[in-house]
Amino acid sequence: MDLNIKTNDKGHLDIGGADACELVEEYGTPIYVIDEERVRDNYNRFYNAFTKFYPKFKVFYACKANTNIAVLKILEEEGCCIDAVSPGEVYICKKMGFSGDRILFTGNNIRNDEMDYVNSEDVILNIDSVSALKRLAESIDPQGKKISFRVNPMVGAGHHGHCITGGEMSKFGIMETEAVEIYKLAKELGFEPVGMHSHIGSGILDPEPFKLAIESTMNIAGKVHQEAGIDFEFIDFGGGVGIPYTPEEELLDLEHFAEENIKLFKEKLEEFDMGEPILYLEPGRYIVGDASVILVEVNSVKESYRKFIGVDAGFNTLLRPAMYDSYHHIVVANKMNEEPTQTVDVAGNVCESGDLFARDRPLPDIEEGDILGILNAGAYGYTMASNYNSRPLPAEILVKNGESFVIREAQTFDDIFEKQSIPEHLK
Repeated sequence: MDLNIKTNDKGHLDIGGADACELVEEYGTPIYVIDEERVRDNYNRFYNAFTKFYPKFKVFYACKANTNIAVLKILEEEGCCIDAVSPGEVYICKKMGFSGDRILFTGNNIRNDEMDYVNSEDVILNIDSVSALKRLAESIDPQGKKISFRVNPMVGAGHHGHCITGGEMSKFGIMETEAVEIYKLAKELGFEPVGMHSHIGSGILDPEPFKLAIESTMNIAGKVHQEAGIDFEFIDFGGGVGIPYTPEEELLDLEHFAEENIKLFKEKLEEFDMGEPILYLEPGRYIVGDASVILVEVNSVKESYRKFIGVDAGFNTLLRPAMYDSYHHIVVANKMNEEPTQTVDVAGNVCESGDLFARDRPLPDIEEGDILGILNAGAYGYTMASNYNSRPLPAEILVKNGESFVIREAQTFDDIFEKQSIPEHLK
């Protein structure tokens, strides 16, 4: 088990050298707490595992997982690149110092004005459809513009159906049967196609699904190389590398994962005589997922038909359990050395029956005022949060060697009102 759980000599949860209970005393609850060194360690572990077997390798962080500007700045310092899926992500990453050649933009059902904007930022454009290609050619000068295409490798994997992004049910990518003709069309329009991209899903802890995707994608790339005359500068297999969420899951053997997949990648390069294109991968969850904890306070212990532990956050703060039925490990931050004595439901404060962080969870004796830590909240925590029930969004805190910094202030009620207005006829 490796859920990045540490306990200090007070028996409290330790996050990046900081005492979780002391953080709560200073900043209140709920709060997201991010461990800077864990982000750096995760990035470097990933980068080093793959460059060991294939030096021409780049990490494009899937920033939809967590776009806090402090997190982005940490990764920019480390030399990371960016996988962006919206104009807003391009904007914020450029503001954080990422140059256009370090940002790959993969649009999905993108508007013309959005394509114009991301093109103006000189990022690498990854095209998802024939429609997008033709519309882009009409709105910009395509001569010599380097682009890539996202293909559907007809392989899907992931921890939930909503996270599977390959296969016949997927809305993403161009079909294998049209790949050669689309690359030819791109050349005819004046573009310079230099890359191929695929993505099969997220939460993957086994190299086998990835190997299937590599084989399928490389077969498509090989055919495009031979029949459309494309010499690829890069091939991108997307992200999806998972982290353990439950105590029973083991941390991915990343070196084995890298070795197995790189071996197949090299074999396919040789089979199709494709040279040595740069290999891109797009981890998001792996880099930031286990680097963050949501700290919440128990405000209600309710003996009903079940025993409910009520806390001061809900699915507006962490949507994954309600949306994906996801497991997030929960600890009692002020009682880390106590053993489970009961099975309880941990419930949020949103007015919805589905607002539960856990069902039938073994936990120690819990009293009102105790502090719970909801782990693995760094990926798709704040980025999927909302103002549902008109609740302000919590603060985000960065910790480094025990020191803490506010990297996003908590919202106020006034913030929720800020962008609204009442028409004159209603005043």
